[in-house]
Amino acid sequence: MALKEEVEQLKSVPLFADVSPAKLKLLAFTSDVVSFPAGRVLFNQGDLGDAAYVVLSGEVDVLINAGGEQIKVDTIGANSIVGEIAILCDVVRTATIKTTQPVTALRIRKEHFLKLLAEFPEMTIQIMRVLAERLNHTTSALTEARSQLRKAGQRA
Repeated sequence: MALKEEVEQLKSVPLFADVSPAKLKLLAFTSDVVSFPAGRVLFNQGDLGDAAYVVLSGEVDVLINAGGEQIKVDTIGANSIVGEIAILCDVVRTATIKTTQPVTALRIRKEHFLKLLAEFPEMTIQIMRVLAERLNHTTSALTEARSQLRKAGQRA
């Protein structure tokens, strides 16, 4: 993928919508385009976070280990970011990300991502919104899964 195409793709990611083309070009230049086949794990829950991934094409499932079982809490498609929580909070990965189809992504290393946030405070606000939406969605999904497990346990 050409640098110009990467910049255009980054512009369509809501998180980067207000970042200048020059900064996006620098971000694209310092990042790596990576491809994964269907069924590949990008990273596992509990791994150390060293990068965030912008999904350029394809879809990934967000899986959470709960009680020894993997629960799918979301599917994320193109123009979305995954893996940012671990690098923002300096914690291990909070979920496993697995491709459901071939995926092309831009891998943004931790230091570049944090530098971009420092230079664009409005991006930090957008990240907070994304994280709040994900927390709400994940909480709802886990509550539903817990309810289903209880129902299944009562029938057994």
